[in-house]
Amino acid sequence: MGSEKYILQTDDLVKRFGGLVAVDHVNLRVKRNTITMLMGPNGAGKSTLVNTCTGVLKPDGGKVIFDGQDITGWPPHEVYRSGFVRTFQIPLPFQFLTVLENVLVALPNSGENPIKAPIRGLWDKEEEENVKRAFEILKMVGLDTHWNWQAFRLGGGQLKMLEVSRALATGAKLIALDEPIGGVDPAYADNILSNIRRLKETLDVSFLLIEHRIDIALPYADYVYVMDRGAVIAEGIPDEIKNNPKVIDVYIGE
Repeated sequence: MGSEKYILQTDDLVKRFGGLVAVDHVNLRVKRNTITMLMGPNGAGKSTLVNTCTGVLKPDGGKVIFDGQDITGWPPHEVYRSGFVRTFQIPLPFQFLTVLENVLVALPNSGENPIKAPIRGLWDKEEEENVKRAFEILKMVGLDTHWNWQAFRLGGGQLKMLEVSRALATGAKLIALDEPIGGVDPAYADNILSNIRRLKETLDVSFLLIEHRIDIALPYADYVYVMDRGAVIAEGIPDEIKNNPKVIDVYIGE
């Protein structure tokens, strides 16, 4: 299988913290335009793996290939610019900006150029297009009716979707969502995952979901990896994972 089939690959990726091997020779493959789920109990190494892929942490071995390019060890801002964007377990919006403004911040605007800024005619049309694009994104994630709310007024699930909105605004090719339904009411969790599924089917974007709530999240995945103690212990389609003895023993048995 050629590398063009995958948006993200890790080859024997390793991350150590002293004597602890937090990511133990992990080989991950994320197909384009899919939802790939990375699951496992707390402390399994899921977030560390993503942090190592996105440049937050430097790997101690192995490679990270994104969109056909070796990005191993790249700093986070370069990984971000390449189209690999991640969100965090705790959303970090600009609390006192509106929902719309939070998305606009993520969209490029030549009006931020100090030379162009004083001459409105050079960027006002672009700003109009950005507002239009931001509303389109907010409608996709179900936040268009809250466009003028300050971010601190949003609920936990809505904040997660605002993070997704900002990632989409960057033109991301792959979005890694770190526990998108963590701390969210189960009814709204299904809403979040349904939205992500719809975005995957509508846009040319792939998702890597880091989750440990296997009961809720598993049906929404196209393919699943399960980690424990830094290593991948199982992979496959959701039905295979659900019936895998190792997963039942290590994960569900928890």
